[in-house]
Amino acid sequence: MKIYEEEAIRTALYWNQEGFNKRNKKISVDFLNFPHIRFANNNITIHKSPEEFLKNWDRGQENLDKQGWDHTDTLSIKPVQSDKNKVHLLLHQSRINKEGLAYLDFQTLWIVTKIKNKWGIQFRSSFLIPPKEIIN
Repeated sequence: MKIYEEEAIRTALYWNQEGFNKRNKKISVDFLNFPHIRFANNNITIHKSPEEFLKNWDRGQENLDKQGWDHTDTLSIKPVQSDKNKVHLLLHQSRINKEGLAYLDFQTLWIVTKIKNKWGIQFRSSFLIPPKEIIN
């Protein structure tokens, strides 16, 4: 595996484990590159800045709470295309509830970019479809 692929994987795992799972806003925005784009449930969301990303933070937390979410496990992660400034990562993830049971299992593609010598997730496209009763 190339060094830049390893760096992109470390960035993605750190963002998920220390930022998203621990609901740490600072880590979450520090390990993204902007504009940050998310494509899920046939919707595209473009966050032009950390401030825009954080505007949706509370709504995202409400949706996670409705699901009984505790954390998201990354079951596998592998680079599928890469160069020294951009790595496409294929992740297999699972949302885990407060009882420790997996309730949503999905594939997701993240594009991690190196801009101004900083690796950050710039694009996430997930095949994550929450049950209808928990979508706002």
